[in-house]
Amino acid sequence: MFTGIIEGLGTLRSIQPSGQGKIFGIESDFALDGTKIGDSIAVNGACLTAVRLDGKRFSVDVSPETVTHTTFAHAKIGDRVNLERALRLSDRIDGHLVSGHIDGMGIMKERKILSNAIIIAFSVPEKLAGYMIHKGSVAVDGVSLTINRCDTGSFEVSIIPHTAKLTTVGFKKPGDAVNIETDMIGKYVERFVSGKGNAEKGGSSLNMQFLAKNGFL
Repeated sequence: MFTGIIEGLGTLRSIQPSGQGKIFGIESDFALDGTKIGDSIAVNGACLTAVRLDGKRFSVDVSPETVTHTTFAHAKIGDRVNLERALRLSDRIDGHLVSGHIDGMGIMKERKILSNAIIIAFSVPEKLAGYMIHKGSVAVDGVSLTINRCDTGSFEVSIIPHTAKLTTVGFKKPGDAVNIETDMIGKYVERFVSGKGNAEKGGSSLNMQFLAKNGFL
């Protein structure tokens, strides 16, 4: 589990094929003190496992499933990546709960300066947009952001110069692809409302009619 608060950047130093998957060698900009083999590290928002460690360098296996559903399919040596080590139960949660399981990809449509903020718009598949709400949370390349605006095929966020400086979102350009993880709460709500999570009891009693009757809609 992660928070979407990026610890720092890293550089992709090596890419090796592993069947339909890949092995990435990554060098972190910051010390990995306390990290051990087997620990989870979010790389551009994707939860990966450190299989080798050497100082600031570590290696991760990237499964075929992850390659298919993330920007890693087009990764290149020298790429800069966002890094966040797994949340500890004693940590503050400054962002939001992020699983590190990427739901899909988005494309940066536009970026513009507004006073001391950078406004960035992304296009996303309609399925992903369905889990987004105004002022809700989304992870973009692992960065926890608040949604300013959303519709059926896009959303907009605002980032401050500090976030732009410390993450890859700050130097992405229109046309660039990003990894998207929507807020997991929305996915659970959808499952409960649809009754898919309560099959043994013949479906859930929690539905749109129930929510409307009790004043939630």
